[in-house]
Amino acid sequence: MLYSKTTPEQKRLALREMLASGTIVQFPGAFNPLSARLIEEKGFPGVYISGAVLANDLGLPDIGLTTLTEVATRAGQIARMTELPCLVDADTGFGEPMNVARTIQELENAGLAGCHIEDQFNPKRCGHLDGKNVVDVDTAAKRIRAAADARRDANFLIMARTDIRAVDGIEAAQERARALVDAGADAIFPEAMKDLSEFQAIRDAVDVPILANMTEFGKSELFTVEKLRGVGVNMVIYPVTLLRIAMGAAERTLETIKATGTQEAQVENMLTRARLYDLVDYEAYNHFDTSVFNFQVPGLSR
Repeated sequence: MLYSKTTPEQKRLALREMLASGTIVQFPGAFNPLSARLIEEKGFPGVYISGAVLANDLGLPDIGLTTLTEVATRAGQIARMTELPCLVDADTGFGEPMNVARTIQELENAGLAGCHIEDQFNPKRCGHLDGKNVVDVDTAAKRIRAAADARRDANFLIMARTDIRAVDGIEAAQERARALVDAGADAIFPEAMKDLSEFQAIRDAVDVPILANMTEFGKSELFTVEKLRGVGVNMVIYPVTLLRIAMGAAERTLETIKATGTQEAQVENMLTRARLYDLVDYEAYNHFDTSVFNFQVPGLSR
């Protein structure tokens, strides 16, 4: 009911403990606050908030057009609706080192448990597209150093993402990962690894937790969590999965309405009214006003 009872500080500590546990954790990507609640209800330990999803939800491509205010606001809306820690994509940090520092404090204020900052140029692009460009190691390290220095909660996770593997190869990615850890990164996100051996190479290069991005239609095979565990991955994200499946269903339903004049054929695939009311905890709001939930919810078929 209303917002999370777990404080941001507690969520950050929980994320740290997960990553230090020696296990592997799965963070599906939320595309709105209600989907974060569903992720929690299904038993996942955390929520990922993709920069691509935030941009796409605004009807924009993932090329760095979103602002810090837009990302912090939407990510905060998602984070406050779940008891789980939320990791957010902060792109390149929204500017130079001073801007990166402000980004960290705004995300702390919004209740996030951590973020990742990448080493691409602006305008950036999706990490699984060709033609990426990365900044030099000194610039990348300055971003991470500024982020680490700016946080006020020592448990706020600073993750460094590197896209250099697609540009200069896996050995360059190993070198970049080591440099980013030296700059203060708590974890490493090596983007667009082509196979398990490349994840293993990053694992061999650094002692901090590493993340695997299991995005559809990308450069990486969709490895199982067991295979990723086997090469030392600590966190797996599924950034755009829920948005893609939801938009696919929306498109099919609109096509059905257009073709047949009714949505009837798609009703069986919908979240029922009863299930939606349950997910938003409608009945609990009677705590404030007994007139809020004083009706019979229609049957499960509707």
